[in-house]
Amino acid sequence: MTEFSRRTTLRAAAGLGLGLVTLPGLGTTTASAAPAGFPEYRFLRTTFDKTKLKYNPTGELIFPCIRGVSGRITNPLARYYLYYAPHDAPGGICLSYSNTLDGPFTEYPDNPIVKNVWSPHYSVSHVSSPHVLWRGDLGELWLYFHGENTTTRLARSKDGITFTYDKVVLSTSMMPSGTTETSYARVFEQSLPARGAKYVMVFMINTTANRRSIGWGWSADARTWTFSQQPLIRPEDVGARDIGAPSVVQRNGSTYVVYHENLEAGGNMLITEVGNDFSKRDHLGVFHAPLAGAPDNGRCAAASFGTMDGKEYMFYEAGERLGGAIAIARAV
Repeated sequence: MTEFSRRTTLRAAAGLGLGLVTLPGLGTTTASAAPAGFPEYRFLRTTFDKTKLKYNPTGELIFPCIRGVSGRITNPLARYYLYYAPHDAPGGICLSYSNTLDGPFTEYPDNPIVKNVWSPHYSVSHVSSPHVLWRGDLGELWLYFHGENTTTRLARSKDGITFTYDKVVLSTSMMPSGTTETSYARVFEQSLPARGAKYVMVFMINTTANRRSIGWGWSADARTWTFSQQPLIRPEDVGARDIGAPSVVQRNGSTYVVYHENLEAGGNMLITEVGNDFSKRDHLGVFHAPLAGAPDNGRCAAASFGTMDGKEYMFYEAGERLGGAIAIARAV
């Protein structure tokens, strides 16, 4: 497929230095530029044919996390590991692998590598939303995942396949009263000297008002966390009904959060500059717009980024909320 995604910026006319763009209904201006100097991404392929997977209990896959493992672990299956999961019960944290980010990826034959029952630690309806952090100082891969939606957990591994359970790192009990969900967490290295932190976590918050926002926290060791009691980004800040599936990215000396709007329906990925100390709130608009046709069918979410041979890639959740696949897009 050769169709390009289209980007707009909500504040293009405000002199942000991002170039002039076409805004729907406002006519054509003179140029098109990506927010904050990020590249355009073009859909390349789906990572695999999900109908042929050995483990696919619900027909829907979400929340990719791509990690390079060559030179990090002993005798890896390939250069790159891709973690993903179904969401609906029973879920299950899954692994696939490839020697190229262009794909295709091969399913690990013994999926799921983490199940919804892990005695004596928990027994839940489902586990999902895997995010893996490479801890070079420890030579370990740290897996963050949710189950139930109220609870984010941590497990640790030397090989990226066999994990040892560690602890709960986030739950609704750590957030203000009325919080009903804390899930879809991702963790990144981020120096915050004023907070004594080396890591940040971004995640989705839901409340009794059924409005989803982006939360965040910070940590010195990526195990014990302090969480802001106020959302990092609220849906009303960006004109959305709901927002979620955040990821942290860096560009040109600053830090940004990329996230999805309108979780259940079709929607774009949006981008907000938060700055290296997370004190800014510069909402830059659309980061990536979905293809109208397959595999996106008007919805893209949960971006995970990688680089191979100097070329940038984005893995993302493509398609309907409970019918999605994992797609690869490459910078152009």
